[in-house]
Order: sequence, then structure tokens, then C-alpha cells
Amino acid sequence: MQNALHKLRASKARAVPFVFVNMAMTADGKIATANRRVSSFGSSTDKHHLLVLRSRADAVMAGARTVDLNPVNLGPGAKKYRAMRLNHGLAEYNIRVIVSGRGTIDPGAEIFRRRLSPIIVLTTERIPKTTLKQLRTLGATVEAFGRTSINFTKALTWLRQEWGIKKLLCEGGGELNSALFAEGLVNELHLTICPKIFGGRGAPTIVDGAGVKALAEATFLKVKLMRRAGDELFLVYDVFRPSA
Repeated sequence: MQNALHKLRASKARAVPFVFVNMAMTADGKIATANRRVSSFGSSTDKHHLLVLRSRADAVMAGARTVDLNPVNLGPGAKKYRAMRLNHGLAEYNIRVIVSGRGTIDPGAEIFRRRLSPIIVLTTERIPKTTLKQLRTLGATVEAFGRTSINFTKALTWLRQEWGIKKLLCEGGGELNSALFAEGLVNELHLTICPKIFGGRGAPTIVDGAGVKALAEATFLKVKLMRRAGDELFLVYDVFRPSA
């Protein structure tokens, strides 16, 4: 069973990038308040951790709402982090990937104001022609992978083959993470637990979407690393699906 699982993961790893997800959540598992007005609440240590992870990735990916609602450009950050990238044998600036089923990304978002590296939009055939034209005018490369929902296995295979992306960091949100976990594409989960409680049954979590209906369908995790910094906990998990 274990040998078969390792062979399956090794085969997929050759076709698609190594995917690691990084998320910060409250002690009650929320990544934002119910109204989504508060979505950045980690410490400066957590921010440093995020940029260190970016320094190890060929590309950084996020969903459209994450890009719209936060002043982020998905770039590598200050010069010292860009130097880390060069030390890892990577380009100084990472490729940036946005996911949106209809391409509904605010053209005034921070990410479009900094043309520091290529921007790729993964979408579906539902994207309106006017939206497609607008995104391309903004300098983005736009590719559709599916009619109504994105086939992430095909999308990530394309990223590996056409863009040479071997390591892909995903920064959420919950719907995007859900799709990646559902297709068995996540290799590693980095999780920061922050000492806060948000509450709210409608507040987003690190993995939203439809969810599983049986324990056998769950994604299982194995702790690789655990450390404490102040009142925050930093965890790293290996990801695997026994049912595979």
C-alpha cells in the first residue's frame, strides 16, 4: 500500500509542481472575519515566515478574492528575500498566479500595479470576452482549463511544462485550497495558529468548498515540524490520502 502510494505521488510530482499551502488561522480555524474585512492578523514573525516560503517557490498562487481584498502583489518582498531566492538557484522574482473561474479580478488591484514578474490567470471557458481582453491589456497571461470549473491537474501540468514551475506556493483562500486538496495536488501544508478567536459560522476557513462526506475521503496529515514563536504556533504537515 505504502509503495503504491509513494509511486503514485512520485509519478504525479513529475507531471505537476510540488505544491505547498501556507495559511494563518485563528485558534478557532478562521482565516478572516465573517464579513472578510479582517484577513491579515498574523505577527511580524508570520509575515517573515510567508516571505521565506515565497523565496523557495518558482511561483506564488492565490484566489481572486485574496488578491482583491488584500493589498498584496504576491511578489518576493524586500531585497534580502530576493537574495534568498538567488541563493536557492531561483529567479529573483517569482511568477504570480491568480485563480478565478470567470476572471473577475479587480483591475485596480495591487498586483497589477507592480509589473515585477509575469502574472498568469487560471480560469474557465466561462470568462467573458471583455474580461479576457481587459486582463490581457493589464499584462496577464490568461488560460482556461475547463468549461465550468477549473481542472487543476491540467492547469498545474501546464504550469510545469510551459513555465518550468517546479515548486508552487498557494496562499489561499479556502475555496482554492479545497479544490487543490480535492484533486490530491497538495504535498505540504504550512499552518500558523494565531492566538485569536473570530467566531462566525460564515467566516471562511483554510479549506472551504463542499467538503467530504465520509472519513475515508478525508485528506490525512503527518506532522513534520512544530515550533512556537511567542504565542503563535508554526506547523508543517506532509499531506497524503490513504484512499489513494
